[in-house]
Amino acid sequence: MNLGVQMGGEELSLEKVSAFFGKKEIVKSVSFDVANREVMALIGPSGCGKSTLLRCINRLHEETPGAWVRGRIQLKNLDIYGPAVDPVEIRSHIGMVFQKPNPFPGFSIFENVVAGLTIRGVRKRSYLADVAERSLRAAALWDEVKDILKAPGLSLSGGQQQRLCIARAIAVNPSLLLMDEPTSALDPISTAKIEELLFDLKKNVTILIVTHNLQQAARISDQVAFMYLGDLVEVGSTAQIFTKPTNVQTENYITGRFG
Repeated sequence: MNLGVQMGGEELSLEKVSAFFGKKEIVKSVSFDVANREVMALIGPSGCGKSTLLRCINRLHEETPGAWVRGRIQLKNLDIYGPAVDPVEIRSHIGMVFQKPNPFPGFSIFENVVAGLTIRGVRKRSYLADVAERSLRAAALWDEVKDILKAPGLSLSGGQQQRLCIARAIAVNPSLLLMDEPTSALDPISTAKIEELLFDLKKNVTILIVTHNLQQAARISDQVAFMYLGDLVEVGSTAQIFTKPTNVQTENYITGRFG
């Protein structure tokens, strides 16, 4: 599956995307675009559909019994819900980092990083070593683990584990990186390291991040989308959303009147 190289324009485009559990609509006809090599933050109170929307984008939502998706999601120019599209192949182009660090148990640091390649049959040791070093450097973790690559991934601290998961996600060279509250379980120092990391990562990959931390959204994102009760209320530049929101609901959330 060749997605092609896209230096400008839209990396991700959602058109009237709805997500359901049975008959219950969790995400309601959401439409927005994420530009190539930008960071978009999805904000909104708990339970408003942000994480479900992420799972729609990498086709994990439909893995839940009774869950289904309506609408159109395009990665570059590919309709990821097209009839001939393999969900597993799609996920190789879309990295995912979850709220809690989840290194593979029983895998070393090295094995964790290259897992996405080895599972597809890549065995050349020199190539895997190059990818592991490049990915760990990109995740700002190489200097901390270069001498202990055979140690279990779970032996690392929480912040290191999350950066290991980021290294694993980018090792397959994805077009898009989805992050679901990636710092919510981390201490302030680890959180700062990952925020700094995002500025470097977006030079090469488009990022869509769910965060409850409004200060974090203001610091790291180029665009912000505000969701409430499954609806997309407002989307715009970070500066506009935080200083001159056009919707009263957005203003009330940003100023802490609810949420």
